[in-house]
Amino acid sequence: MLFRTTILCLMFGRVSFSYGLAKAAADYAPSEWVHPGVMISQSQLDFIREKVANHEQPWEDAYNALLSDENIANPKNPSPPAIIECGSYSNPDVGCTAERNDSIAAYGNALAWVISGDNEYAQQAIKIMDAYSSTVKGHNNTNAPLQSGWVGSVWARTGELIRYTDAGWSLNSISEFESMLRNVYMPLTVNGTDHNVANWELVMTEAAIFMAVFLEDADSYNTAMEWHLKRIPATVYMTSDGEYPVAARGQSSSPAAIIAWWFNETTFQEDGQAQETCRDLEHTGYSFASMSHVAETSRIQGNDLYQTDLGTRLRYGLEFHSQFVNGETVPSWLCGGKLSLTLGPITEVGYNALSFRMGIDMPQTGNLTARQRPAKDNGLFVAYETLTHAENNA
Repeated sequence: MLFRTTILCLMFGRVSFSYGLAKAAADYAPSEWVHPGVMISQSQLDFIREKVANHEQPWEDAYNALLSDENIANPKNPSPPAIIECGSYSNPDVGCTAERNDSIAAYGNALAWVISGDNEYAQQAIKIMDAYSSTVKGHNNTNAPLQSGWVGSVWARTGELIRYTDAGWSLNSISEFESMLRNVYMPLTVNGTDHNVANWELVMTEAAIFMAVFLEDADSYNTAMEWHLKRIPATVYMTSDGEYPVAARGQSSSPAAIIAWWFNETTFQEDGQAQETCRDLEHTGYSFASMSHVAETSRIQGNDLYQTDLGTRLRYGLEFHSQFVNGETVPSWLCGGKLSLTLGPITEVGYNALSFRMGIDMPQTGNLTARQRPAKDNGLFVAYETLTHAENNA
């Protein structure tokens, strides 16, 4: 059913259908939705606004970095194609890079609006969202699900900020934006994937969870959350898992299969090793970002996943990998003693929740987080997180 739904979406774009939701085993959706409630709550927005107004650090520097971002300082007129085509590593690239840049631009403008109160920023965010929701009919080629995850996540954050802050977004435009999320992005993300790298499924289900909040769609929220949480143990290894990591969906649990899926890592002996560690830390960081994004949104909606297995694996994953970016020697048993050490600007949300809010000692992550401030965007789905989540206990 998912295959047929995907083909329909790619060929015919925005059509009305059921996406063949996998039946969720648990009810994760809140009994009452919280808005704004995708990664950032109203109290967190109030905290950011106060810190910037009082010229406090690191928020003032992070806000100034936001305003100097090319997407904000020199706004562009979006012109998306009806069908966005994204091949592997964006080859071919028919609107893919532009769509990612435009979604981050919309999000940055939405943040600038809620912090400054200057409605010109809100109108730019609305202009971008309206351009896409009135034009885009679908995505195709191999990276269509991944692209939909990256961009769907950012669209939902932006929509929440604009819709629930009296920005002047018309009801017709909101309805059209809802239809785009529901019929263009949701079918490609809500049921996750058995793709052999964790970051795909985690960001796809992140996007579906975020869109479900905006749409107040409990079924999609429950389905996507179920898949997201099932992928976590297959993403970050804990010694309590046994000699080998947990197998992911579609993966054999044989040692040979596990080793192949873990990019030929043969030794599992430290809490926090991740499925893509031996590939590179950048893709590993994408998974940590999605884990923290989903946990933060779930917390706002009333279910604190930081207190669960997700939080434990996120904590150890961040600490394990941050140490090497901070200069610790890579042991010979880990990936042959060689790592690609660009973890990316992905630590703020998880570090804020686990260390600042919960009081867990995370010295390696704290060191890396401080050195990277103000955290930059990664051009995909991580953006402005020093501004939004540094020491934000609201």
